[in-house]
Amino acid sequence: MSNSHNRICQLLDIQYPLIQAGMIWCSGWELASAVSNAGGLGIIGSGSMYPEILEEQVIKCKEATNKPFAVNLPMLYPDIDKHIETIIKYKVPVVFTSAGNPKTWTKHLHDHGIKVVHVVSSVKFALKAQEAGVDAIVAEGFEAGGHNGRDETTTFCLIPMVKDAIQIPLIAAGGIGTGRGMLAAMNLGADAVQVGSRFVTSIESSAHENFKQYIVASEEGDTMLTLKELTPVRLLKNEFYTQLQSAYQDGADKEKLSEILGRGRAKKGMFEGDLVEGELEIGQIAGLIKKIMPAGEIVKEMMTEFHQALTEQKNYI
Repeated sequence: MSNSHNRICQLLDIQYPLIQAGMIWCSGWELASAVSNAGGLGIIGSGSMYPEILEEQVIKCKEATNKPFAVNLPMLYPDIDKHIETIIKYKVPVVFTSAGNPKTWTKHLHDHGIKVVHVVSSVKFALKAQEAGVDAIVAEGFEAGGHNGRDETTTFCLIPMVKDAIQIPLIAAGGIGTGRGMLAAMNLGADAVQVGSRFVTSIESSAHENFKQYIVASEEGDTMLTLKELTPVRLLKNEFYTQLQSAYQDGADKEKLSEILGRGRAKKGMFEGDLVEGELEIGQIAGLIKKIMPAGEIVKEMMTEFHQALTEQKNYI
């Protein structure tokens, strides 16, 4: 695929329309720089980082790659103004905003020459993001890992609906981890894809080895969306997930669910490798992931599969 003919490649100045999602506890500078160096767009997931940690990550990422990279910025982050200062100070070229109102920071970031992409899970919020002036949208389907949309709209349905509603470039996310999945999403109207779960199991991912191995061992049906009363999240089944299901059967209210969840469970599971009590956020595509690979090899494999699938598709007709 030619860089010059793809709207996302042009917008973000990248070789391939393949973006690594900015995931808490999993995507630091090592993963982001590896993906960017391989021709995609790497993203540092800042939602789990103190301000001084993000600064250190950005400095290291700039040292490790001369290609564009981005920072994912959850709008609910308590010290968001400090993260914004770091992004501007070090001239990070792209910010992916999520979990909040895109109007809040888009103009400020634009004023400093930074492109803004906003993550949504519905047509309604895609239109609001476009109205807020963002440069592109990530539409994320129900299959995705981590915090998810309440509407449970699958990627296959969401992408064409959002495509029909907006004029700006569209990135598909949720359930994409192969070149064939990438082609399918682009056939539905996406200009590019964002991949999370597949990169969690990369060598450069900061996820704990226990978590990576648990993902590789997982099969279809091993993840579930839960905690819709708080913030919907897709998890691999483990003892913590079983505790939640028991609480639901006992009629637990929001307060009780919040008490069970507590604080720091995602860190415990994904970063510290506690497979019993930790929150193990991953997408449905986990059932297709069968090995841990270097991030650059994942990019290469996906692009090779994409072009093979494209050739096969032409032969169908």
